[in-house]
Amino acid sequence: MPLKAPADAGLPVTLADVEAARPLLAGAILRTPTLRAPRLSALTGAEVWVKYENFQVTASFKERGALVKLARLSPEEARRGVVAMSAGNHAQAVACHGTRLGISTTIVMPETTPQVKVMATEAFGAQVVLFGDTVADAQGEAERIAREEGRILVHPYDDRDVIAGQGSIGLEMIEDGPDFDAVLAPIGGGGLASGVALAFAGRSPQTEVVGVEAALYPAMWTALTGIARPCGGPTLAEGIAVHNVGTLTQTIIRALVPSIVLVDETALERAVNAFLTNQKTLAEGAGAAGLAALLTEPERFAGRTVGLILCGGNIDPRMLASILLRELEREERIVSFRLTILDRPGMLGRIATLLGKLGANILEVHHRRTFLDVPAKGTRLDLTVETRDQAHAQAIEAALEAEGLPVQRLGAGGIDW
Repeated sequence: MPLKAPADAGLPVTLADVEAARPLLAGAILRTPTLRAPRLSALTGAEVWVKYENFQVTASFKERGALVKLARLSPEEARRGVVAMSAGNHAQAVACHGTRLGISTTIVMPETTPQVKVMATEAFGAQVVLFGDTVADAQGEAERIAREEGRILVHPYDDRDVIAGQGSIGLEMIEDGPDFDAVLAPIGGGGLASGVALAFAGRSPQTEVVGVEAALYPAMWTALTGIARPCGGPTLAEGIAVHNVGTLTQTIIRALVPSIVLVDETALERAVNAFLTNQKTLAEGAGAAGLAALLTEPERFAGRTVGLILCGGNIDPRMLASILLRELEREERIVSFRLTILDRPGMLGRIATLLGKLGANILEVHHRRTFLDVPAKGTRLDLTVETRDQAHAQAIEAALEAEGLPVQRLGAGGIDW
């Protein structure tokens, strides 16, 4: 009986390449844990396990592929130095391990890159060049620098060594976790999903590897389906916001990743919030994409054992604070009311006393008299209060109405509902 051809037969990178890369990583990067997440399981209805790549020194999986590439440079190539383009995580990985190995690094980053990632890359010893609005713009500048300065280009995803390095994540999940029914892999250019798919196809072929892209940047989905969708816009998942996918990665994903879930910005925000509030761990938008897919299609994964790759935790603190506040507003644990009241002594105290009896914590008060749509003897009062939940918010609104105080609910940011 003839032997069955391996799942990676004819592909540009194979399971053997992934396995051969592992010794280069030993002792230089962290073997991150793969742990069960009961609270995320309760939230999603799946049996959820998380691979914590945000525990790496640079808080991202990108160290794996970057290190394999750098470790395989010849002495002459290492002397010339390297250049890379990145929105942040690949930049930090190349800078970190380039400096550790004594290799000069220049990183081209889009001008839109969060400042926290620019500063972190410089702190790891790289020369940072800010150029263009997108990773595609930065790639053109990186290729120019490579030609003119003779540096070796370290591509963030479309490189055999980089893909092989990222595949080590899949091998560790197979060895450290349960028998997964599905693994959700974020996709930007496709390096992570390609490597992980190679590992599971060779070692655990019963596991379905599902790709996840930001809905604003469905580059791989479009490449595989042939259906054109708009690609661009401000996304929380800037780490996977690419216009152009890799040639190598597209070939591998087409063969080994049967489907891609597109997640919107609300799902990404909810996922970042859920990682912090439920798992007490930081996830950037791209790192939370797998959980966002679970929240987007819960019925698809209900009751299944699912692995999430928390691939990065480099999130701007200001953005994180905004996400947490917005989620409290979505859950109606922070609610804004607008009242038009008589402008007389004691009215504000009366309302504050009522809210106190109801157990509402007043966060903000805006008392305004100058609007023309307010009666001359009246005033407008905007209140933002902290509540326990949606039912509590509704009870507060009803109590205000019962006191003869007509209430207008305001949405997030004070926008009328």
